[in-house]
Amino acid sequence: MRRRRLIALPAAAVLAAPLMLAACSSGEDVKVKVKGAYGSRPEVSFPKGKPEDGLAVKTLTGGKGPRARKKDLVIADYVGYRWNKDGKKLLASSFSSGQPGAFPMGSLVPGLEKALEGARPGARVVAKIPPKDGYGASGDSGRQVGGDDTLVYVLDVRTVYPSDATAQGANRPLNDPKLPKVGPRSGAQAPPVTVPRAKPPKTLQVRTLVKGKGPAVRKGQLLAMHYEGVFWRNGQVFNSSWAAGGPYAAQIGTGQVMKGWDQALVGQTVGSRMLVVVPPALGYGSKGLAQAGIKADDTLVFVIDLLGAH
Repeated sequence: MRRRRLIALPAAAVLAAPLMLAACSSGEDVKVKVKGAYGSRPEVSFPKGKPEDGLAVKTLTGGKGPRARKKDLVIADYVGYRWNKDGKKLLASSFSSGQPGAFPMGSLVPGLEKALEGARPGARVVAKIPPKDGYGASGDSGRQVGGDDTLVYVLDVRTVYPSDATAQGANRPLNDPKLPKVGPRSGAQAPPVTVPRAKPPKTLQVRTLVKGKGPAVRKGQLLAMHYEGVFWRNGQVFNSSWAAGGPYAAQIGTGQVMKGWDQALVGQTVGSRMLVVVPPALGYGSKGLAQAGIKADDTLVFVIDLLGAH
């Protein structure tokens, strides 16, 4: 359920190519029965026998607010099962882990794309996803999904972050000639960054450009954000959620992202826009990251909008 990001995550498989258009069906088509209130772990009952072919989606609770669209980021609590002729097995539960999942629209298996597109915060959605709308005939051994497995998800949508979500708060001008300058956003573009012609700082630099009014980000939370990264050496962009078209999410403060992000972002307030300058030792270290063109001695400059923490 994670989006491809060179910057923050270790190599991880993307769920599948996207498929558009929302889907709805009757409860009879979904076949499984779901009990329990939104926000609590659902009790899911499966009929005997193997699942029928065909994708089926049902919205059990409607929700309110903006509908999820392509490139939006959906944060949802969920349970996920595999179902085949031998029965069913629980694969994952955010209710057990205590942290919701991040579902970047446009980077999910087709069945999940269809299930979540159009969903609103507060919605409970159940989806029965056959192999052709899931991981295909080859399955995904890393996720314990075989080629003949049907997937069943129950998703409680917490929040939908639109693709154009942005920092909200009071501007804090930065007039330090030794640090990069960050201009205002224009349309869907990232804030422009101008790197000074000077040697990069040797230590982590963190500056607040917009001070949000939300709660402080805590270690271990799932942090939703927009970001752009540029090289200090030439000012060129090497990775950007704005360029990709939608927000990104990662657990913060636990080593899932680079050390510079973990140190810089824990404790900042939601709604803020941050300038973070990361020295090599707190970025990708002596190996760099060849696939992104990052060298061992590269200092990295980030502009990060903190959209929400869960």
